[in-house]
Amino acid sequence: MITVSLCMIVRDEEAVLERCLESVRDAVDEIIIVDTGSTDGTKDIGRKYTEKIYDLPWQDDFAAARNFAFFKGTMDYLMWLDADDVLPGRSLAEFRKMKKTLPEHTDMVMMPYVVAFETDGSPAFSYYRERIVKNGCGYSFTGRVHEVIPPRGNLFYADIPVEHRKIKAGDSGRNLRIYEKMEREGEWFDSRALYYYGRELYFHGKYQKGRRVLESFLERPDGWVENRIDATRQLAGCLYGLGEEGEALRALLRALEYDVPRGETCCDLGRHFQDREKYEQAVYWYKQAFTAKKDLTSGAFIREECYGFLPAISLCVCYDRLGNRKRAEEYNELAGKYQPDSEYYLANKKYFDCGNNE
Repeated sequence: MITVSLCMIVRDEEAVLERCLESVRDAVDEIIIVDTGSTDGTKDIGRKYTEKIYDLPWQDDFAAARNFAFFKGTMDYLMWLDADDVLPGRSLAEFRKMKKTLPEHTDMVMMPYVVAFETDGSPAFSYYRERIVKNGCGYSFTGRVHEVIPPRGNLFYADIPVEHRKIKAGDSGRNLRIYEKMEREGEWFDSRALYYYGRELYFHGKYQKGRRVLESFLERPDGWVENRIDATRQLAGCLYGLGEEGEALRALLRALEYDVPRGETCCDLGRHFQDREKYEQAVYWYKQAFTAKKDLTSGAFIREECYGFLPAISLCVCYDRLGNRKRAEEYNELAGKYQPDSEYYLANKKYFDCGNNE
């Protein structure tokens, strides 16, 4: 059976750290905690679970901090978690089993990361991440922000979800400040950093600069295909923000250069035409979302609703606008199968029930 070091970086996490460590303490063989400047009771909580707590001054570099934590790990494999992550009970049992059955030559274990949830608790947004790596094989994080260990070696995909259960708002401007500092200091942006910089600019409403950065990323020959596809959506968002609707549509269609469409792109295209009352075109794209490519192991950001609920509820609206009440009601019922507690489904159901009783 393999042994696993949990290697964490923390700062002012007293509200969530105990929850995290309780969820994983029986799964790992060693806990390493690197504190980057807490002023609350974070380290006191950590001491309940481990004596291996280290201080590291924060240097606006997540990769450097995580690599320091990895350097302290002594077990066969190294695992990372954020303080507001949880290994749920169902995953804990599978994790213990995996430790006993992991193929001998495994270098890296990829696990689902669930970062958003529906009202019923089911995953709304998830993607596979490199979660565990073999110790002593030169694995390290890269990237000051959105740090990553580039996958290599023998990968093992384990269907053992880690859940990101944030309970307080973080510093929403931190990542953008780090990227802007990198730019001011003339630091080189690799393609991945350029992509994430563009995303941050878009999320903060800096549409003109976001457009330039995302277009620069899409011109790079080495961008990862899933990042390229997602970048077309972020670029479209910038262009909508600038009032350039035609260019936004062309940005969305640019995703088709890289691969068959994803559900997220199909729904964005459907919304584009729906908002302009071009309902037949909207219907076409929403229907494509049901059969769009969704590779859970690709590492892409996957919005589950774009492959079921969202196209269904949108088709309900479009068919109602087209005067086809029967099809509209059918798609509303389909939406209800995906999300039976949705306020939109329930409001539509009431609307159709009233019409049917007239």
